[in-house]
Amino acid sequence: MKTRQNFRVSMWVSAALVIVIVPAGAQNFPQKPVRTVIGYTPGGTTDVVARIIGQKLTELWGQPVIVDPRPGAAGNIGAENVAKSPTDGYSMLLGQNAIAVSPAMYAKMAYDVQRDLATVTTASITPHVILLHPSLPVRNVKELIALAKKKPGELLMASTGYGNSDHMVAELFNTMAGIKMVHIPYKGGALALKDLIGGQVVVYFAGLASSVQMIKAGRVNAIAVTSKTRARAVPEVPTVAESGLPGYEAVLWQGYFVPAGTPREVINKLSTDINRVLAMPDTVEKLAGAGTDPFPGSPDQFAGFLKSEIDKWGKVVKAIGLKLDN
Repeated sequence: MKTRQNFRVSMWVSAALVIVIVPAGAQNFPQKPVRTVIGYTPGGTTDVVARIIGQKLTELWGQPVIVDPRPGAAGNIGAENVAKSPTDGYSMLLGQNAIAVSPAMYAKMAYDVQRDLATVTTASITPHVILLHPSLPVRNVKELIALAKKKPGELLMASTGYGNSDHMVAELFNTMAGIKMVHIPYKGGALALKDLIGGQVVVYFAGLASSVQMIKAGRVNAIAVTSKTRARAVPEVPTVAESGLPGYEAVLWQGYFVPAGTPREVINKLSTDINRVLAMPDTVEKLAGAGTDPFPGSPDQFAGFLKSEIDKWGKVVKAIGLKLDN
């Protein structure tokens, strides 16, 4: 899989060079609470990121930014809710990779990602981390692959649902390693992590932001991160590529959307302010502590990035034969 790290660097540079003109009419936005919808349960990576950024936007705007979890259908319940909300900028979606997977995965959808949602800005980028239940006699990627080959179809692997980032990076791992772990979908990362700790499943490709505290507490075994380089939050954990599966790399990204038809001046205002928050040292510190990094950008940059992600994941979905009915 292509790296997102070089892209991230270029986005930082590009964002610094982009000057967005916000008309006077949008300067007073917002005048009431703003809702950030996430398509996942509280406690997961997207929820963590939404709350860190939302807190700083609340301070910046003097208006509450409310995180509104609407889990289910690989984030599509939340995305559809925002797509059908008023086009006034007061309903945002913090989406992630799955929104680029859904067009290829679902036979029918109640909204069109590119037609019914407008891109605001990318927000964060996060490695996944391979977590194991302590009972599993595995200490690295090579041993996990060997055990999965020895016990095909026996290792239970959690995810937050079909097509979500943790599911897709795990399927990429399965494909590249020539193994087949059994996929057990959950409605959210917190639920998947709870069952991993309880031993109902033994493997989970978790978002680092939602699991770093459990790793540090020693409640789960972290054997590898999925990014190209080691993560600052857990520098002792090697990458998948360096510890047994060369060439493997995958990350989780989040980005903000609003309903299509939202005035461009409002979109520009949202983008400018979110990127201002992403550049604040305390935001960078909080995101780093949660295992993720800022991933700024403009509305147009995010639109281009989204298109490339839809094209890329469409090929992966086709390769593994993943097709679902709503």
